[in-house]
Amino acid sequence: MADEMMVKDLERVVVRFSGDSGDGMQLAGSIFSNLSAVLGNDISTFPDYPAEIRAPQGTLSGVSGFQVHIGADKVYTSGDKCDVLVAMNPAALKTNAKFLTPASIIIIDSDSFAKKDLEKALYTTDDPFTELGIHNQVIDAPISTMCKESLKDSGLDNKAILRCKNMFALGLVCWLFNRPLEYAMHILQNKFAKKPTIAEANIKVMTDGYNYGHNTHASVSTYRVESKGNKEKGVYTDVNGNLATAYGLIAAAEKANLPLFLGSYPITPATDILHYLSKYKELGVVTVQCEDEISGCCSAIGASFAGSLAVTTTSGPGVCLKSEAINLAVIAELPLVIVNVQRGGPSTGMPTKSEQTDLLQALWGRNGESPLVVIAATSPDGCFDAAFMASKIALEHMTPVILLTDGYIANGSAAWKIPSMKNYTTINPPYVSPEMQEGWKPYKRNLETMVRYWAVPGTPGFQHRIGGLEKDFNTSVISTDSANHQKMTETRQAKIDYIANFIPEQQIEGDEDADLLIVGWGGTYGHLHSTMEIMQQQGKKVALAHFKYINPLPKNTVELLKKYKKIIVAEQNMGQFATLLRAKVPGLDIHQFNRVKGQPFNVLRLVEEFTKIMEEK
Repeated sequence: MADEMMVKDLERVVVRFSGDSGDGMQLAGSIFSNLSAVLGNDISTFPDYPAEIRAPQGTLSGVSGFQVHIGADKVYTSGDKCDVLVAMNPAALKTNAKFLTPASIIIIDSDSFAKKDLEKALYTTDDPFTELGIHNQVIDAPISTMCKESLKDSGLDNKAILRCKNMFALGLVCWLFNRPLEYAMHILQNKFAKKPTIAEANIKVMTDGYNYGHNTHASVSTYRVESKGNKEKGVYTDVNGNLATAYGLIAAAEKANLPLFLGSYPITPATDILHYLSKYKELGVVTVQCEDEISGCCSAIGASFAGSLAVTTTSGPGVCLKSEAINLAVIAELPLVIVNVQRGGPSTGMPTKSEQTDLLQALWGRNGESPLVVIAATSPDGCFDAAFMASKIALEHMTPVILLTDGYIANGSAAWKIPSMKNYTTINPPYVSPEMQEGWKPYKRNLETMVRYWAVPGTPGFQHRIGGLEKDFNTSVISTDSANHQKMTETRQAKIDYIANFIPEQQIEGDEDADLLIVGWGGTYGHLHSTMEIMQQQGKKVALAHFKYINPLPKNTVELLKKYKKIIVAEQNMGQFATLLRAKVPGLDIHQFNRVKGQPFNVLRLVEEFTKIMEEK
């Protein structure tokens, strides 16, 4: 029995669920993640989707994965390698063998490893483990057979029965890690509330998977990852980056006392923000699924002109299409939040994979001198604050703001402490006041901040028109005067530059007098922080400067970076932030670490590469 077996306590563990796109690995992984978060563990997840919508069953291109890293204490990444691999078919085993360590446990559905299955996955022998050089502990459970036996009296057809295989695997993993099933049952009951027969079937199969491990002693030992209880007190939930972004936008609208409008066109991996926001009509959220990317942005600009907190969401290809409309918001000086959930490119590239390759596009990818604010979220839970700040800056400084997230943090999840909105400041747009009526013009501005005043249509005495043509600085009428165009160009840039006074100074983590400064931005924070910690444990003096604010940069950026003799800028692109820093901090000696693989950084590889650079004379 399980309670008589050896139970090993672990500080952290990485579990990877993998199988066909239709095998429900994302659901199994997310339930295990939620269950772990409820039990007090810290979590970091990585859903790894195939690029094809539904590749032929059993083929290598159709493998879908979900990796979760759970820890007794804080975890920062979804993990480099997995301690447990669930491989529902031979293709999943072959695709994910690279994530195994010699100590990894493998769980397979032995019913799915027949000769025809091996051929689909392009094996050349009948022994996939020998062929792949795998000598790990394998729990080979006849999952399909047992699902059929478990649900033979359920009234479900064979296809519906086999859809429950993922829950058998989940039950087996829960047994392996001594996880109680009650909360998982609760999740399934909620998910299938309108289909109680399906809920009961999944719960029964999950329970049978748990009992299979218990009764057969499927592993020589089971494991336990007990929470250390170091978390700050509060209410926590499992949140992914897209959901946190949606919550942050709603919170900003509440703090600004404005309706929230989202004009969007579905695109991977940003679509879920539209889905999430569409559920909150009772909070004054209006969502419009537009016919294309251009209308998504233009409808948001119209909503902004009318006085809403206006947002449009997209990924890199959509930003290309929106660029002309974004330029309209720049010259009209209207608040607009553009959320770019970055994915692999160029063109449609690798739509389900994650990169940081849209930074220069966000900064300069428009015609003319077109300055705007660029912010980057650093983690799934950090997307809340990033979305809130993007909205606050847009509304208070009358400017478009591009919020960069990426597929890794947008789809990945973390344990998030639900914040108290008392800790968030009120958002105060620069509205016109009645005493401004005399002599008011639509581009009348605060001459210190260079922010123009906002006259929401319908405000008595402030009727006006704005548009895409250049305006006279003093009269706000259309102007083609060369000197005026120079002044207006400088004014729009000065407005963005001045925002540096309203954002936090850049902080350093680690050793203040470090021999090496690691620099990053956006969604790579967890990997770079973990790299710094490992190098410090090795006795090296290392620090990390991870940037959330890209344009404008924090006021102390130049002073901070010039303190360090050796700097590595690590990015999931070919050096875009490094290019910006060289332009902003002349003479800065920067080493670059660039990977564009569509996969997260590998922490141990970072440690190895950074150590080499650190030791160079």
